[in-house]
Amino acid sequence: MERKETIVDGVRSRWIDHGTGRPVVLVHGIPTSPRLWRHVMPLVEGRSLAWEMSGYGTSIPDGVGADLGLAAQADRLLAWLDHLGLDDPVLVGHDLGGGVAQIAAARSPARFVGLVLTNAVCYDSWPIPSVKLMARFSGLLRHLPDVAMYPSFVQLLRRGHDHDDVARESIGVHWQSYAAHGAAASMMRQVSALDVRDTVAVADRLPHLGLPARVVWGTADQFQKLAYGERLAQDLGTDVRRIEGGKHFTPEDHPGEIAEAINELAAATPPAVA
Repeated sequence: MERKETIVDGVRSRWIDHGTGRPVVLVHGIPTSPRLWRHVMPLVEGRSLAWEMSGYGTSIPDGVGADLGLAAQADRLLAWLDHLGLDDPVLVGHDLGGGVAQIAAARSPARFVGLVLTNAVCYDSWPIPSVKLMARFSGLLRHLPDVAMYPSFVQLLRRGHDHDDVARESIGVHWQSYAAHGAAASMMRQVSALDVRDTVAVADRLPHLGLPARVVWGTADQFQKLAYGERLAQDLGTDVRRIEGGKHFTPEDHPGEIAEAINELAAATPPAVA
């Protein structure tokens, strides 16, 4: 896997690139980074590009003073795709990245050949109560030392995993970026930008995207309930694929199931005619 970056409209864009063939663009959520997809990417039959949202991962410093809302992230995603000249990618999103994917697909459905969503924010499903509380008191919390934020971070990731060993790995992987750039201030910038109106605004367009879709959901997710996955699947004209007992961070706990849905969708979509 190769880390890459470029400048798009004056903004630095970073991603992890792996493989060759039909492009598959993967978008992470909170509190993760493109490394969320580290176990999925080797299983993808094609070129996988895990894009990093501004203000997250190694791009946390770029989030200072920037709009980190999902609609703004979707604009950056589309501009990055234009800059790279990626043709007909499959678009994949988890958590906030699933919301970004919905907005990008709603704004430019012809840009994509398919959409895969797993335990994604949608409609009015978010922010979850703990994140709302953090946003409410962000002015105070942003001044806390990193050590004070770490227990909440650990609890959040443990609640979202159904495999303890993967949870431990995930905590180590994703805490690195926050520890390097100031955990409290970074998290507060992220949560303060979240606005449910971003996904509500595109909800009525989802049934009309005309895109082949797969919806894969951990049934035991405490953050994004299965009922929302079922609603997404119905609007996108597909069936929800249940990961029984799966929790929120499906790309880390169940990479095989996620890659299977991606590969199936990509294989069912004929390549573009030049």
